[in-house]
Order: sequence, then structure tokens, then C-alpha cells
Amino acid sequence: MTPAKWVRIWNERLPDVPLALAQVSSAEVFGVLRSGDADAGFVRLPVDRTDLSAIPLYTETTVVVVPKDHVVAAAEEVTTEDLADEVVWQPLDDTLDWEKLPGQPAIERPATTADAIELVAAGVGVLVVPQSLARLHHRKDLTYRPVSDAPTSRVALSWPQAEPTPDLVEEFIGIVRGRTVNSTRGRPQTPPQPKAKRKAPEKATGTGKGGGARRGTGAASGKAAGKNPRGGSGGSGGSGGAKGGKGGKPRRRP
Repeated sequence: MTPAKWVRIWNERLPDVPLALAQVSSAEVFGVLRSGDADAGFVRLPVDRTDLSAIPLYTETTVVVVPKDHVVAAAEEVTTEDLADEVVWQPLDDTLDWEKLPGQPAIERPATTADAIELVAAGVGVLVVPQSLARLHHRKDLTYRPVSDAPTSRVALSWPQAEPTPDLVEEFIGIVRGRTVNSTRGRPQTPPQPKAKRKAPEKATGTGKGGGARRGTGAASGKAAGKNPRGGSGGSGGSGGAKGGKGGKPRRRP
């Protein structure tokens, strides 16, 4: 992996939180994550989802590593058929899912990709790997060319499952996925503020030019309606707001 871009963005956004990088082999990375020695890691799919989470990032180009003076070096791209006469090394840490390895069978399998690179540099056979591994083991006397019909390797970002995902891990996931600094996805949202309560309307006093009772319920006007003890009618009812003025208080009996 070449995570320089993501590390730079991390340092810009979180300058007070150091981000430490550790280089491990493809065979070791899952153990490092499960042991808690790393918070997140770049892995090759598939991933065991029983205890690890992962998001696919991209599919790598597959290349063949050859000496610079090899005939393959003259081409821009080759196929597996072009390697039919070559001894193709398959190290024990091979990351490609071959149905059938191209070329001539080797007498043994190198323990690591680095060991296979040494054999290619010695002029014995060729090696087909994801492009990032060819770059990792770059040598001045070697080069590589894309293999158009070889299996490919998918790279993902993986981290131990936890609920919820730790904030700093979520921050790194966002950087890798290209979220902007203003994006709120994956971060806790600010809770909505309660709306201010409206003031209750003042009750009608029965003495002004108008009341503040609710309309349409009849609650305020129901009491104002009905006949007074002298036989006259009180305030008008049924229309909503109680009216003051002419409908005043009933007279007392002598």
C-alpha cells in the first residue's frame, strides 16, 4: 500500500493525533487486527466478516516481474499465453486466486514473495503479482508489465467489529472514502433544539371589545350564552371568541 495521501489528510485534519503506520505481510495482517495491535488495516479480499468489518477500495492490476533485458520487457502488456514457456513462481504467500498457474511448473514454491523476487533477479523464472507488490520489491535490474487475463486482487480497508465504531477509526474510514471535512456521515449528530413554546392566549374578561379565547371550540362562548336571571340573553355563543361590551354581567335580584 501507498497511503501517503490519506496520511497527509489525516495530519491536516487531526494534527494533535499521531497516526502510526506498520508494514506487515498479507498473511499477518488479519492476526494483527484481531489482536488489537492495529486499529485498522489494508487487506486483500476476501475477509472473514464474523469479527472484522471491511469496505472494498479498488482492484489492483496484476503484473509479471521480469529482468529488464527479458523479451517481455519490450511489450506494453502481455497475456498468460505469452508466459507459456516461462517458469512461473508461486510463493507460499501468493495473494492471487489461480485456477491454473500459467507457464512451466517450478520444482518448489518459494516461502515468500521476496524470495521469489530474488530468484527472478537471478535469471530464474518470472513472478506474477499484484502491482503494489512489484513496487514494494522494486529493484533496478527488474521491471514489470501488466498481464491482461490474470486473476486480480481486491484491496479493502478492514477493522475489528465494534458497536459503535470508535470515533478515530470512523474518521480514518471517512478520509479513505473521500469524505470532505464538512461531512457529518459517521459522526454523532447535534441533537435538535426544542422549539420555543407559544404563549397561551389571554382569557376574555367580558369587559373589553374582544376576547382572546379560542375559536371554533365553543368552550369560552358556551358559558357566556344562555339566559340571565332577568330573561335576557347573555353574550353570543357558538362562534368561538367570547365578546365583551353589550353582553355584560347579569343583574342581581333585589
